[in-house]
Amino acid sequence: MEHINQNDERYYSAKKQVEEIKGFYGNLISYIVVNIGLVIVNLMTSPNHLWFYWPLLWWGIGVVFHGLRVFKYMPFVTKDWEEKKIREFMDKEKGNKETWE
Repeated sequence: MEHINQNDERYYSAKKQVEEIKGFYGNLISYIVVNIGLVIVNLMTSPNHLWFYWPLLWWGIGVVFHGLRVFKYMPFVTKDWEEKKIREFMDKEKGNKETWE
């Protein structure tokens, strides 16, 4: 029975990872398409005042961090850190429930 539960858990974990990757690629495609449009609009309407690089920059930073998180390349946010935070929040919640009782 434990073997089936482990397979289920691994399946759902893998499925979640695939959904996160799909979300990242959707974000990346949106970033590219929208920013190409913004460059075109900017250059056609006010070529003397370039503003397209602001959304390109800030959204780009967001896309980079999204990719780092999805592909698990955030050295400062490790699995150990996540587990520690989860335990911390659970302990805090447990303490809050004890004070209400």
